[in-house]
Amino acid sequence: MATVVAFHAHPDDETLLTGGTLAELAAAGHRTVIVVATDGHMADLDGRKAVRLCELETSAAALGVTRVAHLGYADSGHGAVLYADPPDRVRFVRADPEQAAERLAAILREESPDVLLSYDRNGGYGHRDHVRVHEVGKRAAELAGVPRVLDATLPRESFTRLVRSLERLRFPLRYDPSALAALYSPRLEITHRIDVSASTAQRKTALSAHRSIIEGSSRFATIAKTLLRMPNPVLARVMRWEWFAEEGAAPTSGTPLDDIFQPAHR
Repeated sequence: MATVVAFHAHPDDETLLTGGTLAELAAAGHRTVIVVATDGHMADLDGRKAVRLCELETSAAALGVTRVAHLGYADSGHGAVLYADPPDRVRFVRADPEQAAERLAAILREESPDVLLSYDRNGGYGHRDHVRVHEVGKRAAELAGVPRVLDATLPRESFTRLVRSLERLRFPLRYDPSALAALYSPRLEITHRIDVSASTAQRKTALSAHRSIIEGSSRFATIAKTLLRMPNPVLARVMRWEWFAEEGAAPTSGTPLDDIFQPAHR
């Protein structure tokens, strides 16, 4: 059996980008680990229980994940303003990248994973913490000697078509059309495409665990509520695939691989 570590920016990211893959791996008997860089809180915790990390534990249990770890950073937020650090921790994007990579590398050395799942170089939709995940994940894999890194992503061309279709239906995604060309990964860079339709019920349960965000008014909350209202057979079609781009792989014009343990051509 193999070990796979998924490195994410915030609690809730694990459900939409790698939740199905993690559930499928766990069901097959592999060891799966989630590491989040931040606790997902923008403000001082004031001694309160870290709600979003507790929600992450519940989500991970639904996916069959063995271990959850937190690197100890605060959410950097997404937008023009980068707020001051809370008094008890530093925002991830302000952290020393080498120090952050060493924190992750320490966990990777404990786990000796066969594969690290991280983010593409654009940070998916461009969140500053997601970009930093890519940078820190890549460096940590080098420090810990992880043999393969797969960047969780989406095919840019499909994502662009989806956004434009939803905007015509007045769905409030609010993407700048000029920014779409720099989001996620072009199809030629995608090396793996995993059919995760069998884990739909688990992913729905995992997503619903993030109640503190779903009950809000963010873009994620809007998307999550829409997905949770879908019947499982419909959701299984809408969220059938999870995509990855293997670091160091050559561009491909063929069908992506359907097994993350199968290396892409270099």
